[in-house]
Amino acid sequence: MPVRPTAPLALTIAVTTLAAALTACGNDSGGDPDTVEVVYNRSTDNKIRFKDAYLEAAKRQFEKENPGKKVKLVPIQAPDNDYATKAQQMMRSPKTAPDLVYEDTFRINSDIKAGYLRPLDDKLAGWDQWDQFVDTAKAAAKAEDGKTYGVPDGTDTRGLWFNKEIFAKAGLPADWQPKNWAEILDAARTVKEKVPGVVPLNVYTGKGPGEAAVMQGFEMLLYGTGEDPLYDPGTRKWVTGGQGFKDALDFVGTVYKEKLGPDVSDALDPNVGTRVATEWFPEGKLAISLDGSWMGQNWINKGPKEWPEWSEKLGQAPMPTQHGQAPGKVSMSGGWAWSVPAKAENPDLAFEFVKTLQTRQNATRWCVVGAQIAVRKDVAADPRYLRSMPGIEFFTGLVQYTHYRPALPVYPQVSTAIGEAMEQVTTGDASAADAAKSYDEQLRTITDGAVVSK
Repeated sequence: MPVRPTAPLALTIAVTTLAAALTACGNDSGGDPDTVEVVYNRSTDNKIRFKDAYLEAAKRQFEKENPGKKVKLVPIQAPDNDYATKAQQMMRSPKTAPDLVYEDTFRINSDIKAGYLRPLDDKLAGWDQWDQFVDTAKAAAKAEDGKTYGVPDGTDTRGLWFNKEIFAKAGLPADWQPKNWAEILDAARTVKEKVPGVVPLNVYTGKGPGEAAVMQGFEMLLYGTGEDPLYDPGTRKWVTGGQGFKDALDFVGTVYKEKLGPDVSDALDPNVGTRVATEWFPEGKLAISLDGSWMGQNWINKGPKEWPEWSEKLGQAPMPTQHGQAPGKVSMSGGWAWSVPAKAENPDLAFEFVKTLQTRQNATRWCVVGAQIAVRKDVAADPRYLRSMPGIEFFTGLVQYTHYRPALPVYPQVSTAIGEAMEQVTTGDASAADAAKSYDEQLRTITDGAVVSK
């Protein structure tokens, strides 16, 4: 799932929205074998309707190309967690299960474990377009049992954004491409010395920013060490904090100990991502940020902060591995996929609609209007996609270096424990070694001791 800022809703509004959805939604197509029911998430911002328009166009195309067949679109307007809850409730019963559901790949394994989804390998084997999908995207929809439970339609990547004007004042190159962590810290130290009054380096951290800190901050570092993954699929056990884990925490601790990052109170603010996008970068107050491919969406097309000059003033660089070791670059990705519920009445028809959604033309259109990073090789090479936003080619190139979070039921608890460890080193309350030790203790509790020690 992309870790993007979303507008918070009051609890009463969220509950009301979900209750209304529970009442209004359900498989009331009467068991019609000629109708495919499609459930998807609608943005809580009533001004954002590009997904609806895209699906409506695909519906018209499918019905025209398949006379007698119908598509029933069932949008659920709710925050992501509430959407997932509603979709899961619908998938529990044959009476309410849709034929196709839009799944955050982050949740696929937990939904498989609950018995909500069916494998698609038999259908994928006969589909001539499956070879166009890059392997990392395919892996995001693959379960522990080795089977594939979804067709991804896009992803995102992460890297380093930097302000070229601040770099010029600091005597740093406009084509900055750091080769290791040390060069990132050196650049931040140079900015601190030469350009006082700006934030040299933003690395999301702590409990407040949530997954923005854990995924965009810590895991971007951890997976660049090449040492310890969070989870070992071979043993099916979580991995305690080894040297790579401690090194990642130490990097975060160094940023804040040396005052290279934002003030600690600002860094721990849940809304720090909004400030990066709408204040610090546009106002020239931030030199470097470890951030996402979607950042440009904030500054164009009547986004939260119109900033026409952003593509000239900002540069991008891949996040390097710790010591520059192969493959030299690292990224983290989220994404969504189209899945068929285990209790769907029309699974074959559902997959036919997926094939319509994933023609090259439709897949390209979706990536353009949805600010998605392409997961298909032909879309990634399409001129319409490459013109869709400055920097899109750069961030697409990071897909081959990307990693995905362990999409397992206990991951949210693991993430919380990581956020707490980050916060401890950010505030100076603990060393990297002590914070890792505290994480290990929590991990053993969370997993009932099913861990691999490093």
